[in-house]
Amino acid sequence: MTGSPVSSGGAVRSRVPVRRGFSRPRGGSRKSNTAPRPFGRSSATPWIYLAPALVVLGGLLVYPVYQLGLISFLEYTQAQVSGGEPATFQGFGNYAELFGDGEFWRVLLATVVFAAACVVSTLAVGCALAVLLTRVRAVPRLALMLAGLGAWATPAVTGSTVWLLLFDPDFGPVNRMLGLGDHSWTYGRYSAFLLVLLEVVWCSFPFVMVTVYAGIRAVPSEVLEAAALDGASQWRIWRSVLAPMLRPILVVVTIQSVIWDFKVFTQIYVMTNGGGIAGQNMVLNVYAYQKAFASSQYSLGSAIGVVMLLILLAVTLVYLRLLRRQGEEL
Repeated sequence: MTGSPVSSGGAVRSRVPVRRGFSRPRGGSRKSNTAPRPFGRSSATPWIYLAPALVVLGGLLVYPVYQLGLISFLEYTQAQVSGGEPATFQGFGNYAELFGDGEFWRVLLATVVFAAACVVSTLAVGCALAVLLTRVRAVPRLALMLAGLGAWATPAVTGSTVWLLLFDPDFGPVNRMLGLGDHSWTYGRYSAFLLVLLEVVWCSFPFVMVTVYAGIRAVPSEVLEAAALDGASQWRIWRSVLAPMLRPILVVVTIQSVIWDFKVFTQIYVMTNGGGIAGQNMVLNVYAYQKAFASSQYSLGSAIGVVMLLILLAVTLVYLRLLRRQGEEL
């Protein structure tokens, strides 16, 4: 029979034409050959949402920093403020005068040592209480957290005044409990720094405590149980297990504590009455205030502010470098 699909060998020949071009893969949809769309007009959308915040930050941060840097290069005293004399450009003259002053280096050294002591003490107290929070029951944990958050929320002026009353040589309960009589904590240089350090730690440790506690709760309980079954002590568990796992959190709280404690002003100014006897408890923030407003040397005060800003920027860059080494997204 002519035109039959059956061949002489009995096999059936298919009349369906075979497509020799692109065929759709089995079990899936055809993949698009188009390249990813590059960022177009939609790339401006995030900046539109960020524009109000950027405007506020520009007004509250960028412009004051610009004015601070500008005044540090001028001769700007009370005569220029009142308009009696024009402001003249001094270049780096204010910085040369500042770096040539031995008192500046003494205050800078005292600020670095005091800030380091505050940071170490705050981290030690905060981390210890964070571990304690994981060991107590719900009611003591809630009471401790509420007490810590209350200390954290207390204004610096109020907290400093309360601590002065507690350590008052005439009416303070601390001297009576310790049997120190009329001992003045703010008279000596080191005792005054110690008193301020205690107040700074008191109002700063809750942040470290809550942050580290949240990090500990995120650690799998099986890891801690395995370390305890191996006979590790609590200190060994913290040093060898918790601290490495909490390293990103510890870096964050450490850098933030450095920034906060390096620019302490209110506690020193209130508790030592403006820097202590003959300026023995002066730190950079109080030193800048004394230069700018007590001595009307606004250009020198601005130069001190710029130096502090550069130091804190250097600390921030170190923080970002540590995050990059740990693979964190910036």
